[in-house]
Amino acid sequence: MYVSLSGDEKSRALEEIAREVAECKKCRLWSTRTKPVPGHGNPNTDVMFVGEAPGYNEDLEGKPFVGAAGKFLDQLLGLAGLNRGEVYITNVLKCRPPNNRDPLPDEVEVCSPYLDRQIMIIRPKLIVCLGRHSASYILMKSGVRIRSRQGGISISAVRGQVFHVNYQGLSITVIPTYHPAAGLYNPKLKKTLMEDFIVIGKVLKNIRSGSLGLGS
Repeated sequence: MYVSLSGDEKSRALEEIAREVAECKKCRLWSTRTKPVPGHGNPNTDVMFVGEAPGYNEDLEGKPFVGAAGKFLDQLLGLAGLNRGEVYITNVLKCRPPNNRDPLPDEVEVCSPYLDRQIMIIRPKLIVCLGRHSASYILMKSGVRIRSRQGGISISAVRGQVFHVNYQGLSITVIPTYHPAAGLYNPKLKKTLMEDFIVIGKVLKNIRSGSLGLGS
């Protein structure tokens, strides 16, 4: 049975995961990374943002979403009535794939237990999935079956939807949307992301007031 952790205990548990990630050699990515990117933010938050993998700037700094996509994410957080100090941000993979290629299935398999543990430590009420790989992992692990022809979940089919799921025994609301980087290159997706984050803010407000939010 899970025992609720205090704020200090959550911080120490997340720091232990960060140490394990720094020493991890379970897949090939340790040999090409500059710095591991375990995650960063408020351990006492009720909101987690989960991307797919670190990019170039994240690999250099060891923190998630610090490049151009990170700046756009900050703007999006503002639309939801949030800021970085209030949330926890991490990725499915904790090390950058070479040339920012997609995560490979075996990499997700060996790295995702770190994410599972982070979720169990933080116990968020809301998880926002940023991109297809994050949405596929979180929703499929929660028993949601919406598959694309390429396998996994089509982000265009699920973005902006509100799912109430059981994730490892936790009741969590999940909202998938596009990765912020997509909005930097596609004006239509930028507008969609902004619309989704407004919805995220409304849903979170309802969750915090005791209502589950907008549909599922």
